[in-house]
Amino acid sequence: MKLQVALDRLTEEECLLVLNEIGDLAEWIEVGTGVIKQYGMAIVTRIKKNWPDAVLVADMKTCDAGKSESSQAFLAGADVTTVMAFADDRTITEALRIAEQQGKQVMIDLLGVVDVERIDRLYELGARLFSVHRGKDMQEQSGQAAADVPFMEHLRTLPDARFSYAGGVNEHTIARLVPYRPDVLIVGGAITGATDRRAAAQRIRGEMTG
Repeated sequence: MKLQVALDRLTEEECLLVLNEIGDLAEWIEVGTGVIKQYGMAIVTRIKKNWPDAVLVADMKTCDAGKSESSQAFLAGADVTTVMAFADDRTITEALRIAEQQGKQVMIDLLGVVDVERIDRLYELGARLFSVHRGKDMQEQSGQAAADVPFMEHLRTLPDARFSYAGGVNEHTIARLVPYRPDVLIVGGAITGATDRRAAAQRIRGEMTG
């Protein structure tokens, strides 16, 4: 299980400060959608230059123009870009095609998906990396919902499929996720908003391995 730290709702200076403090504890680094909207692809390039060994995720949340947006993310230095599961099938296939050509990956964000039939279709299209995602607004309404469990259970039945989990992950919720064996746990505010970020990241890693 890998740790992905999500940098979102932060300034560029805050992103770099967080990574200087805990970057060595996270195998994956995510440049969040809000950060990309604020600073453009330059911050993706800057982070990849300074942390070249981490898997860098550009959370583009692509809904259309899969070819151009994926190319944009990969050119900037991202190893992984995100595409929304509800996007048109052609958007998905174009993003996957570009990723394959460049030796990169597409993470399919399942936010808004309501049944496993869509997951099966995405798998048929060639998707192998998924994100079970409880969004910020959804968390405020209902916390970590049991509705996510069928997705995680189903993904584990698909050969070669891998998935991350995002949404309210902290040292207290990890124990409920471990039985479903997510390949990557995405943690944002529980680390970036902590008073002692390094101690928070170490505690989370301890829960992941304990």
